[in-house]
Amino acid sequence: MTPWLAAVCGAATMSVAFIIAWGLARKWDNYSLVDAVWAFGICFTGIFWLAACGDGSVKLWLAGGLLAMWSLRLGSHLERRIRRAHPQEDARYTKLREVWSGRVPAAFFWFFQVQALSVVILALPFLFIAADRDRAWSPWESVGLAITLLGICGEALADAQMTRFKSGNPGEKEICQKGLWRYSRHPNYFFESVIWLGFYIYACGSAWGWTTIHAPAIIVFLLLKVTGIPPTEASAVRRKGDAYRRYQETTSSFIPWPPKRMG
Repeated sequence: MTPWLAAVCGAATMSVAFIIAWGLARKWDNYSLVDAVWAFGICFTGIFWLAACGDGSVKLWLAGGLLAMWSLRLGSHLERRIRRAHPQEDARYTKLREVWSGRVPAAFFWFFQVQALSVVILALPFLFIAADRDRAWSPWESVGLAITLLGICGEALADAQMTRFKSGNPGEKEICQKGLWRYSRHPNYFFESVIWLGFYIYACGSAWGWTTIHAPAIIVFLLLKVTGIPPTEASAVRRKGDAYRRYQETTSSFIPWPPKRMG
């Protein structure tokens, strides 16, 4: 299959998949479902491209393996979190319901389609890897592989530490400051950005892979300015008040760093 045909098929499949996801989310009255579908969707799209355009080389197999490791772990983590919280919806989507009052289903339909488009755009590094005729291994793949694995391990550790903290039934105002959360208020977001940097560097070993710099840039922008830190911090301040404000004063918001001393 040619790369162009693979790209069109991948985009069409994601559009349909997110229409189905929207229908289920509307039926269950919980639009948080889109988060897990997004993570799984990037995996499906990237691996579809690698399989449709590739020849089964080690370079392609490892690219697909890295993508699957990231997607299946994150998607499963999100799915469990959504299922445990149901019927309570993520605060971001509760806020969107308020903004889109009177047209919630229709607005979320197009929101889900935008997520489908984002899946295709963010998976493009893997299309370039699949389309490259040179299957030779280079230092780009080695560095990208190492960085991606570091990011996956770091994100998994951060999520496990937070899950362990919450399973201990902490008080409403208590804040997780154990492990990585002592050095960053959002270590999971930091390592997510590391993963996407690794994907990009891996893609740089393929012709035109360097043009996919948009993928890690979009992820970092979203984490820092849109769907990541801003709504998470706002929600934490509402729920935890001064305790979280003190945490903000002493602890890095993104990059893990030794905490400041108070006073």
